[in-house]
Amino acid sequence: MLMVRPRLRVRQEAFVSKSDFFSKWVPQSVEKQTNSPGESVAGMGTGRYNGVVAFVIRDFQPDDFDLIWRMDQECFPSGIAYSKPELRAYVRNRGAFTLLATGAEDGKIHGFIVAQGGAIGHVITIDVVAPARRSGVGSLLLRSAEERLKAEGSRAVGLETAVDNTTALSFYKRHGYSVIRTWPRYYSNGVDALVLRKPLT
Repeated sequence: MLMVRPRLRVRQEAFVSKSDFFSKWVPQSVEKQTNSPGESVAGMGTGRYNGVVAFVIRDFQPDDFDLIWRMDQECFPSGIAYSKPELRAYVRNRGAFTLLATGAEDGKIHGFIVAQGGAIGHVITIDVVAPARRSGVGSLLLRSAEERLKAEGSRAVGLETAVDNTTALSFYKRHGYSVIRTWPRYYSNGVDALVLRKPLT
């Protein structure tokens, strides 16, 4: 169990450190097909990110850890980015899973999501590398995590975002999330969080 934080504190996803992060997340139409166990292939037409890009969603493997930790350091400023022990604890936590979006051709990791299962699932973090933020990778990761949570029996999924992060709020609302309450002084800088939830039934 992670002892560093008394609550499961979710950062403002990978758009905390860059004000234009969600303005660069343009959800695209996605077609999925089963590729092999634990993988799905998604073809995305983006127009701005190398034309048509195919991504593979796969499960995290232990050898991926250093790479996703470095990605987290790049996506978030110091003090918000997870330390290695923190990220390792979230990834290893019982009932949690981590999904990676990789290039179908080059195998490079373009983003990842960590989620926690349960009756009400929880999105812990979404990280997407800068060049992929116009490709719909974030949307694909979120939908893939929701599907996994639903398959594992979660009735709903929740997450938090800062009250002043209007672009994040808009993104999540487009994906069917609704604000259910405000969590005062949720973040270490004293900013309140909006608690959002989406039914998975």
